[in-house]
Amino acid sequence: MAARKIMVVDDDSNICELLRLYLEKEGYDIVIAANGARALTLFDETKPDLILLDVMMPQLDGWQVCREIRKKAATPIIMLTAKSEVFDKVLGLELGADDYVTKPFEAKEVIARVKAVLRRCGVPEEERVRKVQYDKLYINMENYELRVDGKQIDTPPKEMELIYHLASNPNRVYTRDQLLDEVWGFEYYGDSRTVDVHVKRLREKLDGISPEWTLKTVWGVGYKFEVKDNNA
Repeated sequence: MAARKIMVVDDDSNICELLRLYLEKEGYDIVIAANGARALTLFDETKPDLILLDVMMPQLDGWQVCREIRKKAATPIIMLTAKSEVFDKVLGLELGADDYVTKPFEAKEVIARVKAVLRRCGVPEEERVRKVQYDKLYINMENYELRVDGKQIDTPPKEMELIYHLASNPNRVYTRDQLLDEVWGFEYYGDSRTVDVHVKRLREKLDGISPEWTLKTVWGVGYKFEVKDNNA
């Protein structure tokens, strides 16, 4: 599954680079537009999954950009602006924005809102089928079914969620903290050894099954579901 693409629209290059740094660390692909006119062009070219949109910009302001995008797409939009009056927030929401963050903001708050809006707005129909399949491996999260070499393997829910998360993003390296956040959730107060234990249990079920893929440790970093490039 390809990484989600987020377009950051702001005429302040420092804000753009700050958001790029934090969002790329979370695994998103980032597209940056320095003004509203460029944003509309890039929107058509790149088809982002979500837009972080500043209001006060040269050429076209955020309200105008939001209005134009809403004429042709339901792409989630989070407004980023120094304006905090209730009228401005209501206007943005009436124009079709999905959320509103007032500057100055904490980057972590923006990331949390991005994740919340993406969850709330859903994903494309073809991505809703929560299944992945590789050589001798089949994972179906609709009924929490794991099949290894054609045989159904009884697997606890968190192990299923962990292997699905990794296998859905092949060759992407995750730190233990990222996996705790994304699989166990922000409310989980355990430590990173929890991830190690679950990976160990998964390896007991999966190691040596296929030469096409492996659950690999990236020393000093974390884990990844490594898939062999057959075109290499």
